[in-house]
Amino acid sequence: MTMDTAVLVSIVAAASGVIVTAVSYYLTKKKEREADWRKYKFEKYKEFLVSMSGNLARYSTPDSRRRFYTACNALHLIGSKGVLLALHSLIAVAGDPSLSNDAHDALLSKLIWEIRQDVGIPGTPDASEFSARLWSAGQKSTRLQGTQFKNIVR
Repeated sequence: MTMDTAVLVSIVAAASGVIVTAVSYYLTKKKEREADWRKYKFEKYKEFLVSMSGNLARYSTPDSRRRFYTACNALHLIGSKGVLLALHSLIAVAGDPSLSNDAHDALLSKLIWEIRQDVGIPGTPDASEFSARLWSAGQKSTRLQGTQFKNIVR
């Protein structure tokens, strides 16, 4: 009986080791895939913001606008619901001449905050405490004004 017990204990110990190894491998691979996905999303979001920056004020060209809209469209493949809602809100009112700079800044801040939340950037403050702006070289006031952003959607 002790021989059978020893064999049984060995089999259970070996099976437990295999199970622990398999679970550990699965969890490690899952973390790696999540990290790769976050990195990919970050690159797409970065591409989007760079394309937006390429359209500021007098620097906007038909090619830069195409790049911006291509980047916007690509966000529909990877963006969270919050990112897409914020993007749609910003684009929907961007051509509105009655949109104040503060209202534009609030919409832009919401979009960038949602992006930061989506990729899990540590240290992102609460939405009510977060403010973002875009800058353009060669302007008296380098802060992107709502009227400058409106040039993108024309």
